[in-house]
Amino acid sequence: MIHTTKDIPKIVRDFLVYMETIRGKSKKTADEYYLDLRVFFRYIKLSRGLVPDEMEFDQIPIDDVDIDMISSVTLSDIYDYMNYLGRDRVIVRNRSIVGCGLGPAARARKTSSLRTFFKYLNTKAKLLDTNPLLELEQPKLKKSLPRHLTVDESVRLLTHVDGPNAERDFCILTLFLNCGFRVSELVSANIGDISDRTLKVTGKGNKERIVYLNDACVDALDRYIAVRETLPIPKSERALFISRNHQRISVSTVKWLVKKHIAEAGLDPEKYSAHKLRHTAATLMYQNGVDVRTLQTVLGHESLNTTRIYTHVSDEQVKSAIEHNPLAGIKPAAPSPSARPQEEPEEEDEQPYAGNGKSL
Repeated sequence: MIHTTKDIPKIVRDFLVYMETIRGKSKKTADEYYLDLRVFFRYIKLSRGLVPDEMEFDQIPIDDVDIDMISSVTLSDIYDYMNYLGRDRVIVRNRSIVGCGLGPAARARKTSSLRTFFKYLNTKAKLLDTNPLLELEQPKLKKSLPRHLTVDESVRLLTHVDGPNAERDFCILTLFLNCGFRVSELVSANIGDISDRTLKVTGKGNKERIVYLNDACVDALDRYIAVRETLPIPKSERALFISRNHQRISVSTVKWLVKKHIAEAGLDPEKYSAHKLRHTAATLMYQNGVDVRTLQTVLGHESLNTTRIYTHVSDEQVKSAIEHNPLAGIKPAAPSPSARPQEEPEEEDEQPYAGNGKSL
């Protein structure tokens, strides 16, 4: 775990333990809290001149952060930090620097981590008398509809799976497109999690759920497991999906193979990803009559509001249908210059009805 490193201050460690043991957050989520808080405290120390000028940002230690430093943080400090995130924070992808300035979604997540931390210090640990983030506004997020494959594109993807791991890859793609699994859920699934026509998966917050499998999923699993049984897999390896090294397949490998097959199907690998296949499954289910609460259960969403994004897809389709009506472009014809407009006859005033057969 990342938060077992030596440079983590006790006050942050206690917070992470609380989030895992009391709030039931996963180790991955706790580690993300730690990384977000580390960036914040590094910025605070840098902005206050508490580190040498020549020290690289990512080398700034935070082991000396204590309640005195934290209690001195003001809302103004938070706004300065958000400005730093939006303008100067270095963006790194695949260990390469690609630019500066985080987007609204990334900034919102980091400020959410700060909100949770300061609320814990104020209401749970009772170490802060006031919470400086109570009046903090979240960065405004642009609402965008989830990108997804059409039915024809999904079929094209499934019919272009080839190669030495075709049965495994086809099974993974089928489960993504039919059940809307997260990548982490498929990677963590074990062979013993299959029971009859169900698969038990562990979602966010270590919450388990049972997902029912349709005929396509059952058939794909049967074909893959028949191949899996022929592989020299160690008896101790319980993973459902196996890599070429006969170990549990990794998240990065699954993401890579999805991109690979998307490209081989003639689709744009820059537009579509493994997570977009989850969006595809959810969208297709909703479009074909699955109600939003059932969809919430299938996807493992904690909040119904998260699932409601797929209802907006339908709204967009309704809007598109109206816009594509063949009469949508018809406009009134220009009147002929020689035509004399006819006046409408004046309407007679209507007498109100009294209810007894007589006019008032």
